Amino acid sequence: MNGFNGYKKGVNLGGWLSQCDHTKERYDNFISKSDIEKIVSWGADHVRIPVDYELLEKEDGTPDDSGFVYLDKALDWCGETGLNMIIDLHKTAGFSFDYLENESGFFDSEKYQERFYKLWDRISARYGKYSDRVAFELLNEVTDQAFCKKWNEIAKTVMGRIRKNAPDTYVLIGGYWKNSPAAVKDLDPPYDDKVIYNCHCYDPMDFTHQGAAWVKEMDQSKRIAFSETGITSEFFEKIFGEALETAKKYNTALYCGEYGVINIVSPEDTVQWFKAINAAFTKMGIGRSAWSYKEMDFGLSDEHLSGVLDQIIKYL
Repeated sequence: MNGFNGYKKGVNLGGWLSQCDHTKERYDNFISKSDIEKIVSWGADHVRIPVDYELLEKEDGTPDDSGFVYLDKALDWCGETGLNMIIDLHKTAGFSFDYLENESGFFDSEKYQERFYKLWDRISARYGKYSDRVAFELLNEVTDQAFCKKWNEIAKTVMGRIRKNAPDTYVLIGGYWKNSPAAVKDLDPPYDDKVIYNCHCYDPMDFTHQGAAWVKEMDQSKRIAFSETGITSEFFEKIFGEALETAKKYNTALYCGEYGVINIVSPEDTVQWFKAINAAFTKMGIGRSAWSYKEMDFGLSDEHLSGVLDQIIKYL
């Protein structure tokens, strides 16, 4: 079975090149080499770097190669410190997991799909030669189950184009319901032996996202303690079980690209959640990347968790 070696314990760099105001000031200052060094000190073996299409394209779809300088910096920093990295296309023209972004039409538009293919042509041409330490993630968190069939078709097409430039690069593919583990079974069989099934886990949402203003139908006043959830490692083993069996069926691996707890939750309860999910990851051999290094309402390095950071690091 494909073990996806080198991607067992990671941290997301959310908010740097994605989900941000896309200014030079942000790109230049949000993440530095010292942050990468801190992540290395936590025992991580990789970082996941979310990237929005705005970094590499102009509004009309014209390529803008100036944004590559930041991925090149990350590549250098990771190379100097021994980390691997995942380039995650977090948003493409016509689609975002976040309805507040007002991106739509991707799954019905050949024009948007061709922009997606061409963007991956450029990314894979630039970074395909680093297959020993760089992996690709096709698209973050497909939302509606209705997109499943079309997403499988798009993924197959873009894989064919990526493989022209990057024949040996690991590629992560997730399913609907925002990379739900339950959607993995409906992904097509892997394109080749370097495709990894991807999922995210923030279960239960009423605990990990309590008070989140951006979550539809979330009662922002409701608070729930970890002791009220009944969560154990077995809870997560059940969530990941079917997805892992699907991966084993096709001789590939299951990876969890995002998991974490909102900073409204007490530090002590946050530790308990990480401890439970870590036990499942470890038992089931699932590589993962925690959300997120700083800020983004989930910051692992923020002051909120400073008193328990040693424990959090233990359970990443």
